[in-house]
Amino acid sequence: MKRHQNTLYVTTQGAYLAAEGETVVVRVEQENRLQVPVHMLEGIVCFGRVSCSPPLMGLCAERGVGISFLTENGRFLARVQGPVSGNVLLRREQYRRADDPVSSARLAKSFVLAKTANSRTVLMRSLRDHPDACGRDEVRKASFLLEDDLLSLQKEVPLETVRGIEGDAAKTYFEVFDHLIVSQKEDFRFKGRSRRPPMDRVNALLSFVYVLVTHDAASALEAVGLDPQVGFLHRDRPGRPGLALDLVEEFRPFLADRLVLSLINRKQVQGKGFVQRETGGVVMDENTRKTVLVAYQERKKEEITHPFLQEKTTVGMLVHLQALLLARCLRGDLDGYPAFIWR
Repeated sequence: MKRHQNTLYVTTQGAYLAAEGETVVVRVEQENRLQVPVHMLEGIVCFGRVSCSPPLMGLCAERGVGISFLTENGRFLARVQGPVSGNVLLRREQYRRADDPVSSARLAKSFVLAKTANSRTVLMRSLRDHPDACGRDEVRKASFLLEDDLLSLQKEVPLETVRGIEGDAAKTYFEVFDHLIVSQKEDFRFKGRSRRPPMDRVNALLSFVYVLVTHDAASALEAVGLDPQVGFLHRDRPGRPGLALDLVEEFRPFLADRLVLSLINRKQVQGKGFVQRETGGVVMDENTRKTVLVAYQERKKEEITHPFLQEKTTVGMLVHLQALLLARCLRGDLDGYPAFIWR
């Protein structure tokens, strides 16, 4: 198992990344701003007008460091990845399972069950941590509805039914998400999920962190030899990393949503750090984006006991462990996929 390494996020517009020996150098206006040994990195994410030299791309490809290019506001554009050393038999099994409706439904159910259980835990923890907050009755009712969804997922159901349950659970969860925001209510009202573009500050934060987790999930899947593009819950679509999005479902409530709530409730981000575009979409300014990136990296360093392996690890390693468990499941080493359920 690889050790927990760092992702290098480059947000400064006009930055240029180059290779010097075995290091990655970040230059801004011909000045070296940062130099990092390549073996200390697991990925590089470039936001906006950030360019890379061909030698750097070659070095990263040889060392297994993926480079992702996103717009300045976090929309995925492209990814550069070197040869994957995965077993071809593993990928062939992945494709066979993806083409089989029954196998796809079973794996999709595992992802959705974990997402629903983790969403319910977020609600229950909020009730415990903020017993006097407004809307606690609605939050409690939503937790009961999510419990019903979990019972429905215990049965053998077809893929479309799994998708329907996932949609109902997400609707229930986000209908009370605004009650989990207990400070800065005027600046951070949440009226429901909006994407492409996000229409308020909370959605801007959620979408941005979801992109970060998806990047990590794609890297983890490639590292164990799986194809991030071919999923079970998320079906094939050009340019969409279906399996990475499947894996992300487990971590949306536990990692992304909790981080966003913490940033708002602890006032680490403020309303003035967002800008509304002419299209109505809301985006973060550069300082807010950096605050979110630092908080995300710090969260990944926190320790947790893996619920299935019963071993201590970091939050950042969880996605790699889950990718490994998924690969073992597809190889037949495990009877089923033990999705990450936060307790």
